[in-house]
Amino acid sequence: MLRRNQGVLRSALARGLFTRAPSPRTPIRTGLYGTVFVLSAGLFTIYYLDARSAIHRYFFPPLLRYALDAETGHKFAVQVLKSGLGPRDPVEDDTRLKTQLWGQEISNPVGIAAGFDKHGEAIDGLFNLGFSWVEIGSVTPKPQPGNPRPRVFHLPADSGLINRYGFNSEGHTSVLSRLKSRIPRFLPDENTSAALRPGAMLAVNLGKNKESAVESIEDFVAGVRTFGPYSDVLVVNVSSPNTPGLRGLQNRDLLEALLAGVTLAREQLPSTRKPKLVLKLAPDLTEAQLVEIAAVIEKTNIDGVIVSNTTTQRPSDLVHPNKSEIGGLSGAPLKQYSLAALRTLRTNLPARIPLIGCGGIFTGADALDYAKAGASLVQVYTGFGYGGAGACRRIKDELVDELAKEGLTWGDVVNKAVSELSPKGDTRVRRIEFAENTDPSLQQLIAEAEELKTLLDQLGDRKA
Repeated sequence: MLRRNQGVLRSALARGLFTRAPSPRTPIRTGLYGTVFVLSAGLFTIYYLDARSAIHRYFFPPLLRYALDAETGHKFAVQVLKSGLGPRDPVEDDTRLKTQLWGQEISNPVGIAAGFDKHGEAIDGLFNLGFSWVEIGSVTPKPQPGNPRPRVFHLPADSGLINRYGFNSEGHTSVLSRLKSRIPRFLPDENTSAALRPGAMLAVNLGKNKESAVESIEDFVAGVRTFGPYSDVLVVNVSSPNTPGLRGLQNRDLLEALLAGVTLAREQLPSTRKPKLVLKLAPDLTEAQLVEIAAVIEKTNIDGVIVSNTTTQRPSDLVHPNKSEIGGLSGAPLKQYSLAALRTLRTNLPARIPLIGCGGIFTGADALDYAKAGASLVQVYTGFGYGGAGACRRIKDELVDELAKEGLTWGDVVNKAVSELSPKGDTRVRRIEFAENTDPSLQQLIAEAEELKTLLDQLGDRKA
């Protein structure tokens, strides 16, 4: 009885101490609540319905940059876009931006590069921002944590970023389940783009596990078999500077074996709609190496090339203290290296093989520079991080203005550049001309290779 009375007393005291009679609602208070509600609803509407709003450029990016470390800010942005509450680009793409890639119409030439959505969590959130090409990954067959933190560093004074993530990946199984979960139960057409949107493409960037043998191609072959039926494009990434030995796969013999292996795996896929295969290269290759790689690519069924990944070089004009961090440098300082590599490849690859430019694209003028160098599409990464959710739309708007000044479309610029820069006739002749301006020993090797090829061709003719 005593315990029961004590309980009743405690309950009565709690009600008396922690509850109050509601305050009478006055016109002032009602008006204040109404004002707060209207302002909140208005701000959310601006935030959600228009990625171009200033809040996405001048408030959120600086806030994340200074309130959180670089990697935590990155993860937060991905989660917002994953949630479905991310902002959207409400504007239809201008017709000047339409282009063709592998016979498919693309609504605009601006895509998001691999590295932002590593695990395929925010695909639709990124498409909602107006990107025509969303590339997830890199994805490795087995899950791996990547390099120790800290491993991402802002260089705001240089509009740059250094990362040494080291292919942190949740692995094939996890990412594949996310891709499958996007697919509607009933597709109107089995040939529907994996992007599930008109005028857009979904790409998966394939990486390699750190413990895999350097010369092995099995991780990439496994990636083709796993993601082939669920992607429009598969990107063979042999250019990250943060996985030991990976860039060695850009050497001629290993590259030939790799490209032969992934193209065979692609042809063996059971689906009728097979993904395009694209090779992603580093910007730190010499001109001679790029010419050699072009010769390898031309002999394969590779559909395109992305130029480029991050660079290990450090321009002398970098000023931010983080410039000394180990890793790959991206952003504005990368543009000069990527453009140079892209021009070299464009002059050594036939017009049928499109190039995609990546590196230092912050404005429409930057994108146009790549088009004039022969890039069919461009990708952004660091420019998106610094520019916020509206970066894609601003680049497209600025690009439309630049094209209007010249009275051209994006397709006009690209077609003209590809026609003028791509080699005409036998590319072997161009490579001999290139060799005449290089080191004599390299010239001799190229000449011997051409002579050997001629002998082999003659032998083949006799057997036929």
